[in-house]
Amino acid sequence: MQVVLDVGCGTGILAILCAQAGAKRVYAVEATHDIAHATSKVVEDNNLSNIITVLQGRIEDVEIKEQVDVIISEWMGYMLLHKNMLESVITARDRWLKPGGLMLPSKATLYMAPVTNTKRYEESINYWNSVYGINMSAFKPLAKQSAFLGPCVETITFENVLARPQVVKCVNCDSVTIPELRSVTESFKFNSTVKAPLHGFAFWFDVEFGPSPMPLSIRYPTSSVDDHPPVDSQTRRDPTLLLSTAPNVLPTHWQQTLIYFFDPKDLKQDQLIEGRVTLSQNQASSRLLDVKIAYDTGGQSHVKYSFLR
Repeated sequence: MQVVLDVGCGTGILAILCAQAGAKRVYAVEATHDIAHATSKVVEDNNLSNIITVLQGRIEDVEIKEQVDVIISEWMGYMLLHKNMLESVITARDRWLKPGGLMLPSKATLYMAPVTNTKRYEESINYWNSVYGINMSAFKPLAKQSAFLGPCVETITFENVLARPQVVKCVNCDSVTIPELRSVTESFKFNSTVKAPLHGFAFWFDVEFGPSPMPLSIRYPTSSVDDHPPVDSQTRRDPTLLLSTAPNVLPTHWQQTLIYFFDPKDLKQDQLIEGRVTLSQNQASSRLLDVKIAYDTGGQSHVKYSFLR
């Protein structure tokens, strides 16, 4: 029987599941007063007050009088790092996790890939070419600003993906430090599998839960947009311990995060797309994420700034 800490417990569902699974004690920490109060009532209503202690406050401010065996948290935001809740989890880890204790999730990997999405562009932008037969194309610049200035959280499929995804950031929750999360920069190099308009880049993530002795290579299915063979992700653990938000799995509430260009770039098959992506904590608020993508398509250089609010 183990002692568990749930960081940012929200409704308390994870804390309750841990108690039902046999945890000796569960500390459920929630910063928002009204939510913490309601969660305490849920714990009481389910006769778990002898196991779960709800603590209202920031993880940086509360006090726990013992070390814990397990830290669990649903800290992942859009584009993995949005809202920056992982910093609070790291703080909890460094203060209360026993040596050799378990972090859940234990690992997270953020991916990116170039995408095409003609339907989305047609609906948002080219719609203004003829509105009930009236030429309203003068509104297209404003429509682009409205639709594509910031990241879009939506669901795509692997039919939209133009190249093998690449890793932007791999986070080991046992050892990641706060400073390394404040700015993440990674170079990328893609080759388009088909001739298609490049509308932007998509980001998604996987998280793993605990060690498993059985490595497995997950294969993405062949996209119907092209005939390229399936591609392998990084070597993975037991798939029953993997939560993925990739375009080829059942949608989650995270969906995928899309950074769209104001104007698509026409690509040839096998055309090289290379550049650098930087994800930075916003200087005014560390909970917000600034995105910069500098990329080149066949000698044409571009920069796209976006801000996840």
